[in-house]
Amino acid sequence: MRQFAETGLAALDLANTWDEYLDDPERLPDPAALHRFCHELDLPPTSAPLPTTRPGPRAGARPERPGEAQPAASPAASPAASPTEGSAEGLEAGPVASLAVGPEAQPVGEPFGGGPSEGPAGTGGPDAEDLRAVRAVRERLRAVLSCELPERTRALAQWAGELPIRVVVEESGGAPRQRLTAPQGADLAERLAVRSVAELLDLAASGDWDRLRLCAADPCKDAFVDHSRPGKRQFCSTRCANRAHAAASRARRR
Repeated sequence: MRQFAETGLAALDLANTWDEYLDDPERLPDPAALHRFCHELDLPPTSAPLPTTRPGPRAGARPERPGEAQPAASPAASPAASPTEGSAEGLEAGPVASLAVGPEAQPVGEPFGGGPSEGPAGTGGPDAEDLRAVRAVRERLRAVLSCELPERTRALAQWAGELPIRVVVEESGGAPRQRLTAPQGADLAERLAVRSVAELLDLAASGDWDRLRLCAADPCKDAFVDHSRPGKRQFCSTRCANRAHAAASRARRR
């Protein structure tokens, strides 16, 4: 079974819960699957501090699937700066410019009242309504990612303006730092949406906005960040690259 936590970013991992390679592309078929998604991404209980990022693969990296090998990393590739959860350097005043300091703001990404050890619906985990709302967030997220530059920036700005986003100012290394948050009492879908926007802003701030892509191997549309030196990578994995090249080869022989 393909795992959910693959890239180190909830935004990309959520977008990639729709897999066209599968007979049934829906990888979040029920609340139990959504609970496993939250568990794999180490989304904490509401009382716990939010981790900056999930330990593991760098942003945009994807572990090997059965029978596939990941492309070798370029030794000269410069990895993206590790996104800090909710930081949004350069965020201009606008629909998300209100500042809040204190307990009234809730850390981004906190999924539900209980921790990852709790079960699915009925035991403190996500229920059918959460599942429906999270799928809607995924649809909006994939729509943003599918836009060409600079339309993607406008689509992200419009989405951010529709979300209940707050900005918390906190100290980091003796200097103020801003962090995007969802308001206290926000549901799972809202928290995932705010977290996704924060992570995409972090990618933009790190210089990887134009390296954030959807896989070009039909039918795959998985999101990934291209960390290759030339910045021309088109495929999310070796599997997709091999299939695309094989299809192109067959087409040339016809």
